[in-house]
Amino acid sequence: MIPFENLALSNKSFEEGFNKAFQSFIKDGRYILGSRLESFEKEFAAFLNMPYCIGVGNGLDALVLSLRALNLEPGSEVIVPSNTFIASILAILQVGLKPVLVEPRLETYNIHPDRIEEKIGPNTAAIMVVHLYGKCCEMDKILAIAHKHSLPLIEDSAQAHGARFRNELAGTWGILNCFSFYPTKNLGGLGDGGAIVTANEELNQNIRSLRNYGSSKKYYNDEIGVNSRLDDLQASFLSVKLPHLESMNAHRRNLASLYKKELKREFITPVFEDDYKDVFHIFNIRHPERDRLKAYLWEHKIGTEIHYPVSPHQQPALKSMFDPDEFPVSEEIHRTTLSLPCSICHSENQIQEIIEVLNRF
Repeated sequence: MIPFENLALSNKSFEEGFNKAFQSFIKDGRYILGSRLESFEKEFAAFLNMPYCIGVGNGLDALVLSLRALNLEPGSEVIVPSNTFIASILAILQVGLKPVLVEPRLETYNIHPDRIEEKIGPNTAAIMVVHLYGKCCEMDKILAIAHKHSLPLIEDSAQAHGARFRNELAGTWGILNCFSFYPTKNLGGLGDGGAIVTANEELNQNIRSLRNYGSSKKYYNDEIGVNSRLDDLQASFLSVKLPHLESMNAHRRNLASLYKKELKREFITPVFEDDYKDVFHIFNIRHPERDRLKAYLWEHKIGTEIHYPVSPHQQPALKSMFDPDEFPVSEEIHRTTLSLPCSICHSENQIQEIIEVLNRF
C-alpha cells in the first residue's frame, strides 16, 4: 500500500532531534511562553526575513487574531477566494465580518486578480489571499489592487511554507501573514500550532497581547483576548525541522516534476511557471471521472485525498449566505480534483509506480 501520507515515516529522520528537544523541555520546567517558543519565533521570522513572528494555537486562530488586530468595522467585507479551505472563511465570520467570494483561475486554483476589483465596494475592508496547495498567488497584481484601494492584505500561507513568487517568500507580502503548523503541513509539528508574521511593530504587540488573554503584563488585561499560544514543546519540535524545510520542499518538487513529466495528458496537472517556486503541499490533478479514478487507485493500493470535495458556498453551514450558481469555476475544481501522494515519506520509485497505474486508467 502506498498511503497518501505517513506522518510516522515523514518524521522518522527527526526522531533523535525530537527526543533531545523533549528531554530538554521536560527538564526546563517552563512549558508555556518560554524560551523555546521565543527561539522558534525568532528562527521562523529570520527564515522569512521578517521582523516579527507570533506563535499561536493553530492556523485558524492566526487568521482570527489577524482580523481582530486590524479593528475592521463590524459587518464590513473581506475578499477571499471561493475555493479556499473553509478556515479562511470561518475566521472572517468569527470576527463579525462578511466574506465576499472571488473565483480562482482554473489553471492555478488561486484567486484571480482580474476578478477582485469587481467585488470591491464601499464596505470592503480587507483582502485575504490564500496560497492554495503550496503555490503563491499573483502577488504583484494583488498588492497593486490593495494599494490602489487602501485595503490591508492578509496572507493565508497555511499551505505555502517556503513557496516563492519572483523570489519573494509567501508570508512576506501582507501586513499580516498567517501560517499553520498542522502535522501534515510542509513545516508541521506533532500537534496543532500556528503563527502570525508581520513587519508592523504595533500589530506585533497587539497580537501578542490578544493571544494571551489580552494581557501584556501578567494579571493585567487591557482588552478581551483569548488563550491561543503555541506551546513550547511544539515550538521546540518545529525548531528541529525548520533547518530542513528547504530540502523537504525540494523533495516534494522533485516528485511533482516526475508526475508532470510522465503522466498522460488526460490528467490535468498543476502548471509550472518560471516566476514561481511551488512547494507542493498538495499535488492535485483534475479528471472528469475523479470518483472512479480515486476508486481505481484504491483498488491498486494507492491512497489519495480530495482537497476539497465540497466548495465553501455549498457547505451546509454556509450555503444560505451565497448564490449557489455564482461560482462555477470553484464547482468545477471541487468536482474534478484529486490529490496524489507527494510527501517526504514517498520515494521516486513509489511515484513511478503511481504514474504507471494512472497511465493505465
